Amino acid sequence: MSDRFRLTLAQLNATVGDIEGNAEKARRAWQQGRDAGADLVALPEMFITGYNTQDLVRKPVFHQHAIAAIDQLARDCADGPALAIGGPWLEGAELHNAYHILQGGQVSRRVLKHHLPNETVFDEVRLYGSAPIGGPYAVDGLRIGSPICEDAWHEDVTETLEETGAELLLIPNGSPYYRNKMETRQNLMVSRVIETGLPLVYLNLVGAQDDQVFDGGSFVLNPGGELALQMPLFQEAIAHLDLVDTGTGWRAEKGDLAPLPDAWEQDYNAMVLSLRDYMGKTGFKKVLLGLSGGIDSAIVATIAADAIGADNVRCVMLPSEYTSQASLDDAKALAENLGCSYDFVSISQSRQAVTETLAPLFEGHAPDLTEENIQSRLRGLLLMAMSNKFGEMLLTTGNKSEVAVGYATIYGDMAGGYNPIKDLYKTRVFETCRWRNANHRDWMMGPEGAVIPENIITKPPSAELRDDQKDSDSLPDYPVLDAILEILVDQDGSIEDCVRAGFDRDVAKRVEHLIYISEYKRFQSAPGTRLTKGAFWLDRRYPIVNRWRDPG
Repeated sequence: MSDRFRLTLAQLNATVGDIEGNAEKARRAWQQGRDAGADLVALPEMFITGYNTQDLVRKPVFHQHAIAAIDQLARDCADGPALAIGGPWLEGAELHNAYHILQGGQVSRRVLKHHLPNETVFDEVRLYGSAPIGGPYAVDGLRIGSPICEDAWHEDVTETLEETGAELLLIPNGSPYYRNKMETRQNLMVSRVIETGLPLVYLNLVGAQDDQVFDGGSFVLNPGGELALQMPLFQEAIAHLDLVDTGTGWRAEKGDLAPLPDAWEQDYNAMVLSLRDYMGKTGFKKVLLGLSGGIDSAIVATIAADAIGADNVRCVMLPSEYTSQASLDDAKALAENLGCSYDFVSISQSRQAVTETLAPLFEGHAPDLTEENIQSRLRGLLLMAMSNKFGEMLLTTGNKSEVAVGYATIYGDMAGGYNPIKDLYKTRVFETCRWRNANHRDWMMGPEGAVIPENIITKPPSAELRDDQKDSDSLPDYPVLDAILEILVDQDGSIEDCVRAGFDRDVAKRVEHLIYISEYKRFQSAPGTRLTKGAFWLDRRYPIVNRWRDPG
């Protein structure tokens, strides 16, 4: 056995269901590793199928196809380094999340996942069987232990691997992003290194799937916890890692340490990548959105321009008699700053026609929220007509504050295929606009500079569905609302927790009531980028019919 070992880490973007495409990416990574003299080329968890597959993986023809593709990869990659790749496996009649080690034209070993995550976006208990903890496998004499993702978050698997002779921990992951996730990962992995005394390779998937963003950020720790390699966040990358036998154990030679951006940049990159991948993986090339002159549609238009290029973004202003000249000016200025196409379609005539049609039925009833919602639904109707006609996916633009309390019109401004800011509270929308105006990165396809007009950021938010309307007419001021929502939604807190934090009990109870009665809207809402562990969809699953209220 040599005292050196070269490991090629392939932090790549898989697409759920594209088994052939994912296999081809694996082949290309293996070829790069072979050209670089690698002993082993490693890919992340469930790479052959893409991740998170949800119930698709339970379909027999699907998982059988994936297993056959791995067998074919073994044959194709017989002459060169070993290849490690995640994918399903059938053990008897039980399906497993497995890590397949391909050597010499065949699958030489399969590692099966033991700890199955059953929280947040994961429900692997209903998809896979839990296998007993296994031991290490050998590649060119080096004994490698591969706890699969969740298995490395529990000390029993890594300790068993160390006790049974592992000399290196290679951990394949499909670990999705949430704010400050990298710090959590690295702290836990340092614990595994300290406990076992082994070098550790944390290899993560990159790319977006529905609401989830896999942020990459793969890294390597040496015994003692020293960082030896840091791969970039949110982008595909291949790294060649050299390990050396020191006589008292293996150590990784120092490699590149990619910088880790702050939370504002990570959130923004997640929103851009999720929209870009949602478009690319579903086949859409262009988007459109209603541009109101407000801050939410402004940041969504900017995210879209950064994700797919301004030439592929259509902004549509749909004014009524309540739309201010300032909003018209701000919307046009934003579209021009971004370089997006800009269309002007008045809803006044359409609204008048609907009003006259309903007048006999509504006679004797005073105007109320009904007439306001008609405006929003007319905009949704017209935008969906444009989406159908031009083949452009409609983006919806409701922030998390509005989604939480139902301050959006179902079948109106909630119409659309994707919502990049669905998990971004209103107060963070303001700060994100300021961040984007001050920062530009090479992964952004939109223009540099302060593209969002300052007036959009500083003016009081308004839906402009009636004269002199402000959001604060219907809701607590956003700093108060968002702080209460953080407690009730993200922290699963109580009314008493809100009161202890200094908020008025009646205001907190009103917000709680709005959250619960809006569940039916969220059930029908577009998917959107997950930025926190309290995102609306798989992270938080509540009944629509629900009479319970916190008695506090």
